[in-house]
Amino acid sequence: MSMDGEARMPVIFFGHGSPMNTLARNQYTEAWRKLGAAVPKPKAILAISAHWFTKGTAVTAMAKPRTIHDFGGFPQALFDIQYPAPGDPALAERVRGLLAPLPVAMDESWGLDHGTWSVLVHAFPEADTPVVQLSMDAGKPAAFHYELGRRLAPLRAEGVLIIGSGNVVHNLTLMQGREDAPAYAWARRFNEQVRAALASGRHQTLVDFEQRGEDARLSVPTPEHYLPLLYVAGLQQEGETIDFAVDGYEAGSLGMLSAAAGMPADWRNATGAH
Repeated sequence: MSMDGEARMPVIFFGHGSPMNTLARNQYTEAWRKLGAAVPKPKAILAISAHWFTKGTAVTAMAKPRTIHDFGGFPQALFDIQYPAPGDPALAERVRGLLAPLPVAMDESWGLDHGTWSVLVHAFPEADTPVVQLSMDAGKPAAFHYELGRRLAPLRAEGVLIIGSGNVVHNLTLMQGREDAPAYAWARRFNEQVRAALASGRHQTLVDFEQRGEDARLSVPTPEHYLPLLYVAGLQQEGETIDFAVDGYEAGSLGMLSAAAGMPADWRNATGAH
């Protein structure tokens, strides 16, 4: 199914933070709800989550993906969460075709991890839109992930909402005891540099994040939470503005920036679900 240019689906990067945001109503989850309410009803959702970091590239191809509780030490209420969205094997095949000749495994065992469902439970609480996850190859450099995002661009004209879920700043080792602890100076500097690069379309700056020195080393000690942002950047079209839906920090060292490209002009006024 094709859509006209005006109906091209947005792309969204969610800064997901703690899994506990699943159960919370706060400035971040409220922004996610508004994003979900404002986008055109998707035919399907393709999610790139920080929590499926693999050897090689894979896509979930099952008709009924399971809800994966890929964490420990949290309350039972979080383990009780189910997000029973259907899969979309046809979309999985379409993704494999768009990424050819790159080998893409058709995965039947993964499902939906918390990087995906912790935000979708707010943005699309009905869980009636098919969801497919695309893994990220841990052995590839940042430029590879940005290029894969670019190659997925035709999906935006086919009713597919593409989302990335991670965190621009993600340092668990240096987390403070209080969720509202002030952000480290290095976290603020790195986050602001990323925001500025997104706002001005300087994608190469985003790809070359490691050149930001100590700020980058502390903000992105491992790449898996940052890389989903590069898929979203790669999907941004020439002249398309970026909306910063919400920003902030959890526990001093988790950056909660969520950003979207191609949103309807009045999206912040959206209140209803699909």
